[in-house]
Amino acid sequence: MWSLVCGILAVLAIPGGVLLARESRMVTLIDASGAVAVAALLGWVAIIQARRGRERVQITLGRAGGAKTARIGRLLGIVGLLLAATAGLALGFWGLLSLFAS
Repeated sequence: MWSLVCGILAVLAIPGGVLLARESRMVTLIDASGAVAVAALLGWVAIIQARRGRERVQITLGRAGGAKTARIGRLLGIVGLLLAATAGLALGFWGLLSLFAS
């Protein structure tokens, strides 16, 4: 269950940061780059929680349920990590371009 929640939050963290920067005058897009770290952290937590959930399902021989939820949470955690890596690379290239442009 928690893997699914963390996975959904990991996927929504970066678009949420961009939306915050777009709608708020006090937050710029660079200020919202903290959402990349949040997405990466939540992605890792989702993967770890999914692993724990799958272990619990195996220990209880499937009676505990939640195997599908753990699988979906793991998938969303991986997607969140990939989005964070992509956004981190984009920020890195933007930093290099702004460094060499001046």
